[in-house]
Order: sequence, then C-alpha cells, then structure tokens
Amino acid sequence: MPSEYRITGINKYYFYLNISVMQSLLTILLLSMPGGSEWIIILVIALLLFGGKKIPELMKGIGKGVRGFKDGLKEIEDDIKEDPSDK
Repeated sequence: MPSEYRITGINKYYFYLNISVMQSLLTILLLSMPGGSEWIIILVIALLLFGGKKIPELMKGIGKGVRGFKDGLKEIEDDIKEDPSDK
C-alpha cells in the first residue's frame, strides 16, 4: 500500500470516528423508515383522505412532475455535453 494511502496516528482515530458516526446515522435512518405495515396504514389513510377517484389523478400529477424533472436534467446534460467552451 502506498504511503499516501496509509492512515496513521491521529488521522487513524479521526477516520474510525467518522466511520462510526456514519454507521450510527445509517442505523437511525434505517430504523426511522416505515416498514410494510406502516406503508399499508399510510395508504389506507391517503385513500380515506383523498378518495378512490382522486388517487389516480394525484399519481398522474406526480408522474408528470417526475417526467418534467427528468427532461430538465436531460436538457442540462445535453447543454453541458454540447458546450464548446469546454474544449
């Protein structure tokens, strides 16, 4: 292993501290996400709030929003690729 990649001394402890902090945050995130039964309860509440006829309209609106976002990202990527000032 090249010396520039070795972790020694205080940096070693700092690295391990950062790893343990990241592991703790990941554990908290995973524990706070809803599981299977919670998703069913959320869907039932949404069905009661919006009714059966409004749910497809909401999903269609969300789909259009996601499609517009993806199209915008694609346009930005195309602009970056075609930009002659990068050459």
